[in-house]
Amino acid sequence: MGFEKFLFYLFAAILVFAAARVITVRNPVHAVLFLVLAFFNSAVLWMLLEAEFLAIVLVLVYVGAVMVLFLFVVMMLDINVAPLREGFIKYLPVGVAVALVIVIEMVLVLGSGFFDSVQFAGPPPHPADYSNTKALGTLLYTEYLYPFEIAAVILLVAMVAAITLTLRRREGVKQQDPSRQVRVRRQDRVRLVKMDPDKRA
Repeated sequence: MGFEKFLFYLFAAILVFAAARVITVRNPVHAVLFLVLAFFNSAVLWMLLEAEFLAIVLVLVYVGAVMVLFLFVVMMLDINVAPLREGFIKYLPVGVAVALVIVIEMVLVLGSGFFDSVQFAGPPPHPADYSNTKALGTLLYTEYLYPFEIAAVILLVAMVAAITLTLRRREGVKQQDPSRQVRVRRQDRVRLVKMDPDKRA
């Protein structure tokens, strides 16, 4: 067994362990940290497949942004995990049955011979000056240019729709006007009132 295959099985085992701990650990903060560990190991597997761009994107986007956001939300929200655990034992048999069905299906598919090394050979070795990022960018902006632009437009429409739904006028909700807040003056907010002193004993 080569060193590369040893690294694959090592990081794959850590990835499976981290993914299992995400759904079995009791503390939600620990679950997020195990999810970060799973993403790191997934990035290492991408590196072994010579897809360094996807590995870096996985680390920067998911670990550096999404998981940090999840971690802050979980830490700031005082989540009561006791009600969440009440239905765990109740739905455990169903979850175990679904997991067994998925494992059996994966064994049947992977053991059928359609995914062996003969049907899908390993990627050929690339020279030292090969850049996965350059190859991906060339393919993305030549052959898949129109689907890429369509996906970008769809994401832009979704972002504009989310902003529109957030800023829509609703009854009973106070709205802020930043322009009025900037133009505010002291005379508009503070009023000095002169009163005679109270001379009662």
